[in-house]
Amino acid sequence: MRALNRFSRIAGRAAFGGIMALALSMTACKSNKLYDSPRVSSFRGNRLPAPPGMVYIPSGTIFYKSSQDSSDMGKNVSLSAFFIDETEVTNRQYREFVNWVADSVAVVDYLKDDQYFLKEDNTNEDGANDANVERLIDWKRVKKESPLWLSKNPEIQEKLRPMLTMKAGKRVLNDALLTYRFSYLKMDGRNNDQYVTDTVGVMPVDDIWSKDFPNAQMHAMDANYFYHKSFDYNPVVGVSWKQARAYADWRGKEIMASLQKNSYLKGYQLTFSLPTEAQWQYAAEGKLDPVDTIQRTRLTIDDRKSDKKRLAVNFKQGEGTYSRDGSTFTVPVKAYTPNAFGVYNMAGNVSEWTLDAFSPSAIEFVNDLNPVLLYDADDRASYALKRKVVRGGSWKDNGSMLNSDARNYEQQDEAHSYIGFRCVMSAFEMATPQVKTRKYKN
Repeated sequence: MRALNRFSRIAGRAAFGGIMALALSMTACKSNKLYDSPRVSSFRGNRLPAPPGMVYIPSGTIFYKSSQDSSDMGKNVSLSAFFIDETEVTNRQYREFVNWVADSVAVVDYLKDDQYFLKEDNTNEDGANDANVERLIDWKRVKKESPLWLSKNPEIQEKLRPMLTMKAGKRVLNDALLTYRFSYLKMDGRNNDQYVTDTVGVMPVDDIWSKDFPNAQMHAMDANYFYHKSFDYNPVVGVSWKQARAYADWRGKEIMASLQKNSYLKGYQLTFSLPTEAQWQYAAEGKLDPVDTIQRTRLTIDDRKSDKKRLAVNFKQGEGTYSRDGSTFTVPVKAYTPNAFGVYNMAGNVSEWTLDAFSPSAIEFVNDLNPVLLYDADDRASYALKRKVVRGGSWKDNGSMLNSDARNYEQQDEAHSYIGFRCVMSAFEMATPQVKTRKYKN
């Protein structure tokens, strides 16, 4: 019995010692910053600083439909925050992409000059150049002379002569040489965990205007639209969905490479792509108030000087009537007025590629959070599998195609004079007054 009581006293002292140790350790934790979470304050301002040429779109909700005609068939979906181009991609911006590809080909395949490469060690154990080590282009050096194919240097001209071809009496780049390679996670319903590398020609279709409008005089548009500086700020056209996706990949890499060390985006892994059709619709509606219903596109504005209504969107007003809105074809990308998010020409001007594959019943498949229907069809796939969603209506469409929920589609490898695109980049949620830390009140 005495032994048992002695054991109880020892156990009691041990338990007390354990409790004291635990208390001491908890006291130590209080001074450990690992557990010192700051209180939440709301973000000052209504939008995050955006990359060049983009605007911030806060998270929100839209009513998402599969068909324009089924007004009561759909569901609410939520979108997390993202950045979107404030304008459609311009001819000038897309020419920068084409020249980058041309410079790459010129340096790697034709010039092969050490001055255009970064000075990195690419030798093997014997001290000889290792052909298996890819040499990196010194883009700071190249951009001082870009585009190289237009160089006035006789030596460079001679070396790059094979890159050029004659077209309409002028020396221009050989389209077949200008390809861009990029990798992505292929989504085809079977192998959704495999990365593939695609090679895409980057030049827009030269004679796209004449192809789209047979028996119409379009030769001047074919010859000048992409090349002449008077069209620099008009939206690029004649670009397929695959080419638009290639541009988005390149643009994302260019933006991330150009970020300053003190940029708040530095170090993040951010997605850069074409907008999903849900992102596109949300940005087009410009709903600053989340309880708003669908915002129908305003086709006219009141002119205070003349007390008359003026067209505020670039579209076809009726049979054979294209120019009452101020232009027969496209207009500069910052024409008219931006919406509440600061985005221009989401309706009219050019229709725009989205990331989604087209399905009449897409609403049945997609999630209610950041919905997207992805399908990467092979070039030899059937017509139905290669359809991609096009949104917004264009300069040659009537008013019914301009509503933010109107849907259309086109083949992923087809290009037209009335389809362009813009890009999106993933973003982050801002702390709003809704989530700020408050004192508890009983």
